[in-house]
Amino acid sequence: MKLVGISGSVVGDKTSQAVHDVLMAAKSFDSSLETELIDLKEYDIEIVRGFPLVSYNQDTWDVVNKITSADALVFGSPIYQASISGVLKNLFDHLPVDAFKSKVTGMVTTGGVEKHFLVSEYQLKPILSYLKGMVPTYSVFVHNDDFNDDNEITNKLVNERITKLSQEMLQLHKAINQNN
Repeated sequence: MKLVGISGSVVGDKTSQAVHDVLMAAKSFDSSLETELIDLKEYDIEIVRGFPLVSYNQDTWDVVNKITSADALVFGSPIYQASISGVLKNLFDHLPVDAFKSKVTGMVTTGGVEKHFLVSEYQLKPILSYLKGMVPTYSVFVHNDDFNDDNEITNKLVNERITKLSQEMLQLHKAINQNN
């Protein structure tokens, strides 16, 4: 099984660290798990212009193919102006409508305002569902204050939610594949 994490930020490291922590938590439950972190700040994803995927640059092509070939995914986004990041939304716009069919798609968000934990439920979850993703009941919101100066998550409750999300993702993936 391949679990791919996507950090939907082009600045900072908090979102990337949170997604990485979910990947590592999942790996601790299944050592055979293959993981990959796609940090969007390391790629030049072109703005969607309505053309077929082959019309876009190699980075766009590579990231879309990594995502569509993954067995399960965890998406991370910083919250800007009570919304997911534009680069993550742009990436979603490159994907086919059934991109996540029979795939577990976890959610991690980071932000500076506690009320922004609802963004994953009201903005990110509908997008993942529209793309046919199986969205776990657990999601993770990490407040900026939950990181130390080295961008490590120090809040015990957040780390517990990361563990629960990774466990649920693995359980759902196993259940989906037993029935297929």
